[in-house]
Amino acid sequence: MTRLDIINDVSKALNLSTKESEIIVNSTFDSIIRSLRAGDKVEIRRFGSFKIRQRNARKGHNPKTLTTVDVPSKKVAYFKASRELKELVNGLKNA
Repeated sequence: MTRLDIINDVSKALNLSTKESEIIVNSTFDSIIRSLRAGDKVEIRRFGSFKIRQRNARKGHNPKTLTTVDVPSKKVAYFKASRELKELVNGLKNA
């Protein structure tokens, strides 16, 4: 599923134009990104939660040249599915 698929689903469900639905979807994603950048956890009930994890610097290797490279520390977004989402995906619960 792509962002456009989500926009089209919102458009159909709410009987809105594609442009209006695009504003809603983009605003939602922008809010999540802003919260994560600020270091906040984002929890969407019945769906899951997003948070930022810090990865430490490490030694890696270039598989093409087999040389060792330094990989700097970085922040990565992490998603954890809710128990209910897991059950829905596995068919243990009806939507």
